[in-house]
Amino acid sequence: MSEEQKKLLEIQLWNIANELRGKMDADEFRDYILGFIFYKYLSEKQYLYANELLETEDIKDYLLVNDDEYLEAIKEESVLKLGYFLKPDELFTSLAKKGNADTETESNFILEDLETILNNIEQSTMGTDSEDDFNKLFEDLDLSSTKLGRTVDARNSLIAKILKHLDKVNFALKDTEADVLGDAYEYLIGEFASGAGKKAGEFYTPQQVSKVLAKIVTTNKKRLRNVYDPTCGSGSLLLRVAREVQVDDFYGQELNRTTYNLARMNMILHDVHYSHFNLKQEDTLEDPQHLELRFEAIVANPPFSARWKGKNNPLFENDDRFSQYGKLAPSSKADFAFAQHMLYQLADNGTMACVLPHGALFRGAAESTIRQYMIEKQNYIDAVIGLPANIFYGTSIPTCILVLSKCRVHDDNILFIDASNEFGKATNQNYLREEDIEKIVSTYRERKTIDKYSYVASIDEIKGNDYNLNIPRYVDMFEEEEPIDLEKVTTEIKALDEQIIETDKLIASFCEDLKIPTPF
Repeated sequence: MSEEQKKLLEIQLWNIANELRGKMDADEFRDYILGFIFYKYLSEKQYLYANELLETEDIKDYLLVNDDEYLEAIKEESVLKLGYFLKPDELFTSLAKKGNADTETESNFILEDLETILNNIEQSTMGTDSEDDFNKLFEDLDLSSTKLGRTVDARNSLIAKILKHLDKVNFALKDTEADVLGDAYEYLIGEFASGAGKKAGEFYTPQQVSKVLAKIVTTNKKRLRNVYDPTCGSGSLLLRVAREVQVDDFYGQELNRTTYNLARMNMILHDVHYSHFNLKQEDTLEDPQHLELRFEAIVANPPFSARWKGKNNPLFENDDRFSQYGKLAPSSKADFAFAQHMLYQLADNGTMACVLPHGALFRGAAESTIRQYMIEKQNYIDAVIGLPANIFYGTSIPTCILVLSKCRVHDDNILFIDASNEFGKATNQNYLREEDIEKIVSTYRERKTIDKYSYVASIDEIKGNDYNLNIPRYVDMFEEEEPIDLEKVTTEIKALDEQIIETDKLIASFCEDLKIPTPF
């Protein structure tokens, strides 16, 4: 599929999404349209797979199968292969057809059917390996919400209209060489994030930043056994890593239930088999779900300066993730608590890259103690990268990327990169251009000092700065001003004085002609 066709698919889906735009907020209609797209995807995958199974049978079109024995056999194979099962009359195209039927000959009421089908998808996974991945996956699709319409008929009409439009869209699932729908889905998530304000930070990391993080943790790697994101949002950051190298297994944890559902859908839509991703919904710091595992790559964009129980929970003082550092991260700022959690789960051959607010680099008290331990005792901090301000949805604060590694090659220094002044401008947002991304990544990989951009600081130099990692301490951005020619300035002032005198004379002559007093 060409880039033009991909773009057309994105535009088609966005236009359909706008059928709901006037009725609810961006983050609300996101859940509906992405849910319907996901249902269509599951239907098409089921249809294509069932037809493969029917290749040697008399009936080769799954939509025409009504024999219970055939359906049971297809169900058994589908649950193993796909993780779920849909009957022919439960497929998206069947429901879309019914919803837009001629009311004079048959009913076009589909709300109850749709709710039953979504429940049946989940029920088909009960007792199987995929049960956790489909459990309550469609719970955010409230078909009784008055935001879809004030009456039942109005809601039915709107949903039938959306299904009709979606049914005409070619998801190109047969094109195994290109993740067309996955790309379009990512595009939609990004569009929703741009309109969701502060809420966007809960589920989306801008793709340009994701790309930088992914390229950093995959440096010198061709394959990763696993990748982990402790605050995975929609899962986009995990999937971005898989664009750089082959990834065997994906792990993530997310606190927000709606966002967790979106992440699971995103994984399945990108054709990640249910057996190769393990996402959990709990508070990562208080109830970590993968603590026994170690990961080759970790990427994260934790909530900036979030509150956590910290000192208010004495259990944390004996928690292996935090106890060795001497102090707990402040209760009002969990930034280093997330970094410590990730470092604890990082494999001995692993690299992690996480986004933090710039203040985490230089704030004092407990955070200073933790920074010192990471540098002096562990020596795991590999690089600090300053990003432009106003690059994340919902906040304009300056941020940075902190890179830590347990297999550092250059263990006698830390690389500092100041990329804060190199970016493109959109209407309400700054963004990293391709050349900006390339410069950050190449500078990191080549570990070089560039005037007014990067600096390789020795550990001794950092100790001399009391373990303060504030980038301006290391990357000199001072621009020397051109010397002022005082003699030239004096001459220009004299010339201006002479012009003022002549102008005053001209004004006085005008006033005399008009027989009015002069203003001076």
